[in-house]
Amino acid sequence: MAVYRILFLETHPMWIYGLPKGFEKLGHQVKTCKPSKKAEQLIKQFKPTLIMAIGWTPANSTPSKQRLIAKLVKMSGAPFVYWSTEDPGYTEDFSLPLIRRTKPDFVFTIHRPTVQKFRNKSFHAAHLDFGSDPATHRRLKSVKKYKGEAALIANAYPQLYVQKPDHYRFNSLRKLVNPLLKAGVKVDLYGRYWGNMKKIFDAKVPKSSIHGYLPYKEAIKVYNSVNFVIGPQNAEDRLTQRTYEILASGGLLITDDTPEVRKWFRPGRDLLVSSSEKDTKKLILKYSKNAKLREKIRANAVKAAARHTYQKRAAYVIKTLRKHGII
Repeated sequence: MAVYRILFLETHPMWIYGLPKGFEKLGHQVKTCKPSKKAEQLIKQFKPTLIMAIGWTPANSTPSKQRLIAKLVKMSGAPFVYWSTEDPGYTEDFSLPLIRRTKPDFVFTIHRPTVQKFRNKSFHAAHLDFGSDPATHRRLKSVKKYKGEAALIANAYPQLYVQKPDHYRFNSLRKLVNPLLKAGVKVDLYGRYWGNMKKIFDAKVPKSSIHGYLPYKEAIKVYNSVNFVIGPQNAEDRLTQRTYEILASGGLLITDDTPEVRKWFRPGRDLLVSSSEKDTKKLILKYSKNAKLREKIRANAVKAAARHTYQKRAAYVIKTLRKHGII
């Protein structure tokens, strides 16, 4: 097997514990760094055979940073691959401008229909979904300070709410959270800007339930410390990153009943799904009283997530790039 030297121009915890770990498990050499002058030195020393960038992050968020990425890639002589994780919501505003500036040799996207959109614009492209890393996203002992009945870990996106209050994500949040709040169940909200979004729910959210930003690896402790992890979806045709991470961590996920959820996971065995506030209420009533049943689903969740590891995703990336003669 050829061993590749893969450089990720990224250092955000949300990403470096994902796909880079998958490549490492396949036996490839992996380095991560921010696009900077220091990166030039690393490129000279490491001599990458493949360079990758991911999503919309502080490492690539501005035109100047994107031009720097292009410069670093050109200097290296290595093929460049971009994993586009903000499609389709920000394809026009972010993904395509970045792609035009950085000129990747290949683009992966989390959104299947966007693959053809990229191909129509003469970019080599394929679908690549999120996943999980079993060494990072795993069962842990519950942590006292995070113990509770239910938790939601997500950013609130108040600006998007002002623009699109009926966006799928917000309808999902209402459907999954309202029944708990109305029943007097404490829902701990972790993530940015929930203090600006309390009006989205039909019942009052106490200040004590709003906790603000949570470091990436702390989220895994929360998944293992509450009875229910609320996981809103953003659309019916794709899954969120947290879906895979919650399941791999053994969290009891309650999410939307969508074709994509059912395509990969078994409701009632690997996770819980809801189509309405009424459904959510029934699920909470049924499972809150049955610890044995909750544990059974949590164990199944870990097994189901094992089919979607970043090692498998990385193997697919290598296979796809070889097929297209990129590496």
